[in-house]
Amino acid sequence: MPKYIYTVQDAQGTVSTGVADASDEDQAVLALQNRGFLILSIQPEQASRKFIGIRKSGTNVSGRELAFFADQVATLITGGVPLVKALSLLGEHTQNKALGNVVLKITKEVGSGGSLHKALEKHPKVFDNIWVSLVQAGEMSGQLPGALKQIAAYAASKETIKSKIITAIAYPAVLMTMSLGVLAYFIVFIVPVFAGIFKDFDLKLPILTQVIVNFSSLIAGYWVLIMVVCVGAFLAAKAYISTPPGRLTWNYIQFGTPVLGDFIKNIIMERLLTTMATLIKSGVSILNALTVLEGSFNNNLIIKGALKKAKADIASGKSVSESFKKTGIFPPLVTEMMWMGEESGKLPDIINTLSRFYQEQIEQFLNRFSSLIDPILVVGIGGIIGVIVMSIFMPIFQLSQIGAK
Repeated sequence: MPKYIYTVQDAQGTVSTGVADASDEDQAVLALQNRGFLILSIQPEQASRKFIGIRKSGTNVSGRELAFFADQVATLITGGVPLVKALSLLGEHTQNKALGNVVLKITKEVGSGGSLHKALEKHPKVFDNIWVSLVQAGEMSGQLPGALKQIAAYAASKETIKSKIITAIAYPAVLMTMSLGVLAYFIVFIVPVFAGIFKDFDLKLPILTQVIVNFSSLIAGYWVLIMVVCVGAFLAAKAYISTPPGRLTWNYIQFGTPVLGDFIKNIIMERLLTTMATLIKSGVSILNALTVLEGSFNNNLIIKGALKKAKADIASGKSVSESFKKTGIFPPLVTEMMWMGEESGKLPDIINTLSRFYQEQIEQFLNRFSSLIDPILVVGIGGIIGVIVMSIFMPIFQLSQIGAK
């Protein structure tokens, strides 16, 4: 009877290697699965491992592709395909060469007996600490397919919110760019022509016309200096924001911006709560979940600091809701609902409900934004151009009166 060399992982996360006697590979796989093992690799005793050569590529992988990848791996494992074989198949056939390159490296490491989460940890540009934590929880609990399904759902939800935001701002951004282009053309090319005509007639220009003409002369005469100043100011601001004090100042400015500040807070709350719910449901402890969340909010020091304080309080024995409330950063709705979740023993479900609430808040804002921003831009830019046109026609009316006399 043929012999098959296998590498498996038990429910406690222990990896072991052995030899199984079976009539074919399917029978060997079935026998190992009946014993409660997660199959990492299996092959005939005489076969040698073969791995596809690593392809040179970058690390540009979208969230949609990662979500699809996680779902595919979960489906293959659930269908009885060994983990190494599933990773090898996906690495060979994925359309994104960057992802394929990384997956083949992961396949090689897992095939040599390493754990999947340790292999993922070596590619932080593709698989972040949320991926690593969820996969680790899945491996330790023996529920890797379920953890991968959770990752797929989380990544898909994150990409859905992102695409809605991009869709909402894409058209206004294009409209704003075209409108500013038309405005710049009027200021730089049209106004100077009429300014020369008015100067030839030695007209005393109305105040509005004089302001527009002076502004046009300033732009036309010093546009290089203005561009240099603008670029310099942008680079200086960017350099300042890259420092911890600058980043903290920028975060406070974001939160304090009228209208948009609340929208930014809702986005952050939705992301935090969705990630937290996914981690806890996958078996990650609350303290480890907060550690992962800290790393996810490196760009927002306000939230990162609040999570750090909350984690310290929870570690000292305080409740989750009390610790979050003590930071003074999280909305009362969040802390009160967390308290209800702790009292009822359904904290993950309550957090998931809160994340859906904030998703609805985001969608409502985007819908209102899309319906209001277009007419505001049209009226605003149209009004500015109308003022410029009126400032030009006022002296022309004076010329017509002189001609009539």
